[in-house]
Amino acid sequence: MQDTFRDKVVIVTGGASGIGKCIAALFRAEGAYVHVIDIQEGDWHVGDISRKDVIESFVEEVTGQHGRVDCIINNALPLMKGIDECTYEEFQYALSVGVTAPFYLVKLLKPYLSEGASIVNISSSRDRMSQPQTESYSAAKGGIAALTHSLAVSLAGRARVNSISPGWIETGDIVHEGPDAFQQPAGRVGNPMDIANMVLYLCSDKAGFITGENICIDGGMTRQMIYHGDCGWTLQGE
Repeated sequence: MQDTFRDKVVIVTGGASGIGKCIAALFRAEGAYVHVIDIQEGDWHVGDISRKDVIESFVEEVTGQHGRVDCIINNALPLMKGIDECTYEEFQYALSVGVTAPFYLVKLLKPYLSEGASIVNISSSRDRMSQPQTESYSAAKGGIAALTHSLAVSLAGRARVNSISPGWIETGDIVHEGPDAFQQPAGRVGNPMDIANMVLYLCSDKAGFITGENICIDGGMTRQMIYHGDCGWTLQGE
């Protein structure tokens, strides 16, 4: 994608670590101006995007420098707690980070979207499947997946809007082998580049006819049924 993103203005929320950090680095390598906002301390806009004033300050900073935005990557990580322990306030916080913040960020930036702008929302394969005690995270990820196709329709002619649902993505230095790896049809656990490469593709002109879509990148895990004895897994107690 040589020169595709040179001098483009890119926003990555939650870009200090993990998938977001990889996305930001890949855009920078392509010559883009990358603006990161994250709650972690560092050399970026530090702030909690659950707060309206933080989002407004960040938008003012970006638009004041460039006057336009080409790509918005909504990646910030919602809180994960379940129905037994998650309080009302914690659930609201998860939705604020995972759904309200992306909506408000796009709303404020709508007048500044460049021609051919692209928005990519990072959802999760948990938007369609769950472990116990993950309600706050799953609800937020399901919400942003639905927000994606709604924004795609509302912003028709202004920006393409798509989402990605990662499965198991290892963001640390652990190498997973055995059943953890080959339970997945792809034969391995994912890594942040698996997601970042798709983000850049969706933001490029090569994806010009793709909008309102969700792409699940999970090594085929959500397509495979696993029973006792399959892929090295056994039922508890066996």
